[in-house]
Amino acid sequence: MSQKKSKAGETASSGKISKNGILAVGIVLVIGIAVIAGIVLMKQGPIVQNAPVNTSGNASETFASAGELYSKSVDLANAGNYKAALEAADAALAQNVSSLNPLIQSNRAGILVMLGQNDEAIVAADAAINAPGNLTSLRSIAWYNKGNALTAEGRISEADAAYANATALDPSLKHP
Repeated sequence: MSQKKSKAGETASSGKISKNGILAVGIVLVIGIAVIAGIVLMKQGPIVQNAPVNTSGNASETFASAGELYSKSVDLANAGNYKAALEAADAALAQNVSSLNPLIQSNRAGILVMLGQNDEAIVAADAAINAPGNLTSLRSIAWYNKGNALTAEGRISEADAAYANATALDPSLKHP
């Protein structure tokens, strides 16, 4: 990041936001979405696809287990432990709770970008983007994470389009 000297001899930032800053904003937004989704889902109750992975077979326990794993994934990512965060996110996905999968995939996309697994990040972001339901905030984060992955792959025009989609859904998400 370039810096300029002011008249008083202090340094001032050029105004650019670092990739880590962007990721931090993305993770904070995902956490906010998770809280809102949790409130909505608590009112609706869990929706589980296929057979649950946890051994109890109880849908609410499966939902709680997936939610705990997702939260663990977010905490690990915030701590910079992306490998363990991905493992927790994958374990949450293995619970196969359809109402949480888009949220988990959106978060996974950001984690995968940080691990340099950009092709997988794009797939995860697309899973969140294409999920059914009214998931505007979640989709905006997924589009943004997809833009980060596409940028890292040098696919700039596609990244620009992904960032534009993110900003259209959430004007606070600006193109880096």
